[in-house]
Amino acid sequence: MIADEKGEVPVAEEVVAKRSPHQPFPDDMPAEQQLTVRACVVGVIVGGIICASNVYLGLKTGFTFGAGLVGAIFGFGLVKPLSNLPWYFGGGSYFGPKENCTVQTVATATSALGSMWVSAVPAMYQLGLLGDSPVDDAGRLISLAVVTSYYGLFFAVPLRRYFVIKYKLTFPSPTAAAVTIRSMHDSVGGAEIGKKQAIVTLVSFVCAMLFCVAQWFAPGILHDWHLGYWIAHAGVPSAIAMENWAWILEWTPAFFGAGMLSGPNASYSMFFGSFLAYGIIGPQLVKNGLAVGRFNGGNATNLDEWLYFGANPIKGRATPRFWMLWPGVAMMLAHSLAEMAMNYKSLGNAIRLGVAEIVSLVTRKENTNTEVDDEDPATPAERVATWEWVLGVFISTIFSIIVLKVQFDVPVGHTILAVILAFLFSFIGIQASGDTDINPISAVAKLSQLVFGGITKSQGFAVAPAQTINLVAGSVAGSAAYHSADMVGDLKTGYLLNASPRSQFYGQVVGALFSAFIGFGVYVVFSKAYPCINDSSYETCAFGIPSVTSWAAVAKVLTDSSISIPTSSLYAALVFMILAVLTTVVKHFWIPSKYHIFVPNWTAMGVAFVLNTQTYSIAMAIGATFAIVWGKWRPKSYELFGLALASGLTAGEGFSGLITAIFSVAGLDNSVIGTSIGCTLDGTTGEYVFCG
Repeated sequence: MIADEKGEVPVAEEVVAKRSPHQPFPDDMPAEQQLTVRACVVGVIVGGIICASNVYLGLKTGFTFGAGLVGAIFGFGLVKPLSNLPWYFGGGSYFGPKENCTVQTVATATSALGSMWVSAVPAMYQLGLLGDSPVDDAGRLISLAVVTSYYGLFFAVPLRRYFVIKYKLTFPSPTAAAVTIRSMHDSVGGAEIGKKQAIVTLVSFVCAMLFCVAQWFAPGILHDWHLGYWIAHAGVPSAIAMENWAWILEWTPAFFGAGMLSGPNASYSMFFGSFLAYGIIGPQLVKNGLAVGRFNGGNATNLDEWLYFGANPIKGRATPRFWMLWPGVAMMLAHSLAEMAMNYKSLGNAIRLGVAEIVSLVTRKENTNTEVDDEDPATPAERVATWEWVLGVFISTIFSIIVLKVQFDVPVGHTILAVILAFLFSFIGIQASGDTDINPISAVAKLSQLVFGGITKSQGFAVAPAQTINLVAGSVAGSAAYHSADMVGDLKTGYLLNASPRSQFYGQVVGALFSAFIGFGVYVVFSKAYPCINDSSYETCAFGIPSVTSWAAVAKVLTDSSISIPTSSLYAALVFMILAVLTTVVKHFWIPSKYHIFVPNWTAMGVAFVLNTQTYSIAMAIGATFAIVWGKWRPKSYELFGLALASGLTAGEGFSGLITAIFSVAGLDNSVIGTSIGCTLDGTTGEYVFCG
């Protein structure tokens, strides 16, 4: 039981016990099976839900969240009760922390491939590089997903030995997952807390899902509050500027939860980025004739209504969003590269020693490096054999060469280079994730695009083939590096729990296979329900698709000389790049770490510049504020249930997005059976325009 939230927590303090993030926890639990059918089934189900949520969230804002903690809590909540039932119900054997670790490992692997469906693949459709629809390209896309999904898994095996065991990186989220799993299994009190955490996650998931499905039928009442529009309609015409610049209050559980998970630095930085871009710079651009919008008003309302968020120029003149795109991408890239540069010693050391470790494993020659000690708690039988991951990399490379050449006409040399870049970028992703819990996938992806953009231009490729190579090969390199960090993070969780890395490896193999098909299926549903995801001609879209926009924009700039970027936008991009680098340098050299939270997060600000709405920035800022107040007011309660609540809210709305997309594909018209009350009025007819 938990005491009053303002008092002390008895006995169950095991749940929040301070354990070392660098040494395995005591291996004093009963022996158990680790790689089981029930663990894989539950892991795939939970991972599939998170994959669907991540595709939804990624298309909305470019943000995705790991499945480790959710998999750990749901794994306990679902499998623990089953363990007392007969075997044919999934029970009949002890369920302990190591099998729980397998559940979260499979869940992470199943959800990990969501990144390509919210970036490179829609970008290829927007540039006209693929067929008419994802269904027509099913074979090409699934084969690309399959060959992409396994590099990170195979790279993770040798990198575990260095980054987890020898270099002992912290990996904050995987460590938190390990502490949570062990705490839930430690005692009766721990199990009780684990059940309550699972209940909080499940209840918040279901409530968010049902609320967001209801929003689909009454968006003007439950979803978007167009405050500026209605204030203008009530007699304050100048308030229409709030509507024109998308300052709309949206009741979104996902991004409320995202603000809780991301914390105040990222959330407030994103809000400040929105304010700077579309509260200050955007209106000044329009006022001074540097950007234009499209008039959207009429005699019925007599309001000065404009659309400013078209992704493409209007009659050769930039829209505010097109203008903002380049400073946004520039500051994201500069910030990520500056952060990596500030850690050049540890990153260079990691690459040097990691390569030496892999050479030692492959050649079976002793590594003479004495800077670190080998303290692998796994027995030889529990470790993944060298031939397994080496053969896996070899087979994946061969299949990648075949798939990319046959399906996308990518030259063999470019594919091999993509694999090499993926391996090198894995060091960057793992180092950053292990130190800061942030995987710089944006910078890694842009680096891969820059490499292939330079190569295709020097080799004289035509625009369309060059863009295909840029996006496909760049996706292989970026996705593999991203997955490597996720997989090594899972192995960190297993290391702390004394789980078998071999069992985790095969659990990852299972999850990665399902990930390719689940991710494709979810993407098909969303793209059918919302064609604007794949078609840049739409002026408005329910999804912000910032990653898609930035991938497509970089590919166009690197391959098409006819693309004209406004000079003022380029100057602004240069200024923001300099500011991003300078603030990062100042932060690392002169600002104490306890004050780093007050230094702007330029990556989050860059995302705000690229988005087509301010609703997500507002919701995340509110969520972060709520987390701060809760944590100050009742810290024990927040420590136990804050992440569980946020994870449930985020996953719940993401899954509801899949449900409503299925409704749309099935022909259920919410504009007919729903209500448009609370939405805006048509400028010509004066009638409500359904805003769902």
